[in-house]
Amino acid sequence: MANKNITISKKTRRLMIHETVSSYLFMLPFLLFFVGFVLYPMFMCVFTSFFDATMGRDDIFVGFGNYKALFQDKVFWRALWNTLIIVIVSVPVTCVFSLWVASAISKMPVAATSAFRCIFYLPVVTGSVAVTMVWKWMFNNYYGIFNYIGTATGLIENNINWLGDERYALGCIILILLTTSVGQPIVLYVSALDNVDKSLVEAAEVDGATQLQAFWKIKWPQMMPTTLYILVITTINSFQCFALIQLLTSGGPNNSTMTIMYYIYYNAFKLYKYGYGNAMGVILAVIIAILSAIQFKAGQEK
Repeated sequence: MANKNITISKKTRRLMIHETVSSYLFMLPFLLFFVGFVLYPMFMCVFTSFFDATMGRDDIFVGFGNYKALFQDKVFWRALWNTLIIVIVSVPVTCVFSLWVASAISKMPVAATSAFRCIFYLPVVTGSVAVTMVWKWMFNNYYGIFNYIGTATGLIENNINWLGDERYALGCIILILLTTSVGQPIVLYVSALDNVDKSLVEAAEVDGATQLQAFWKIKWPQMMPTTLYILVITTINSFQCFALIQLLTSGGPNNSTMTIMYYIYYNAFKLYKYGYGNAMGVILAVIIAILSAIQFKAGQEK
């Protein structure tokens, strides 16, 4: 009997080893991709940030020189401020608007809900260049639709150079970012609302709870994981705002739309200051990591 148990134990151990090896073999392509295109570039970004790295000569070790220069760079501080404004405005507006729309369309018939989800999700799957070009035409200071409607209705007297005026340029960027950011949160919130325990809501309504009370006390706690995911993803996407800036304003006018991501691109790929650009990338990664950790902590406490 003992020999039989030993034999079974050896077979079980052999099977476990075989399954473990097979699992890692299946994961190997992804692990190689992850190491080669994620971990290695991350390491090189941090490593190169300590060098004066550029084209045409060997890298020069400068220690924290890039970081010291970074905090004395007025354009960097302007870019950081603009990026924070984008995040502070776009993240809460995106979440609140998405939740409001999802709450409205989730009560509609299935066909109408699906149609509205497709409509709101279209900007997400449409190419960013195509969407940006449409908005660029709409904001055109000669024949754009906003100037046409404004002058026709008397809201404005003369055409406004929306993307060329410091007073309006950053607001235009935030508006475009909002229209391209709400699609995914709306779809996620509709799914989250569908998964809410309806029996609890009905019981609360029978006990006299209003719709607002039922939402706040029952639906909202059950939607917190979805909300946390949307907050983190929207925050990261807002910090990484780049395509809109590159295609519309190139950081102008007078750095009024300069963001961290575009300033990294400008230094690394136009001025060929790779070490300086990587130092900014490290700072941006640290800021995003801190904010994400705060959001996760706040979400878990609730």
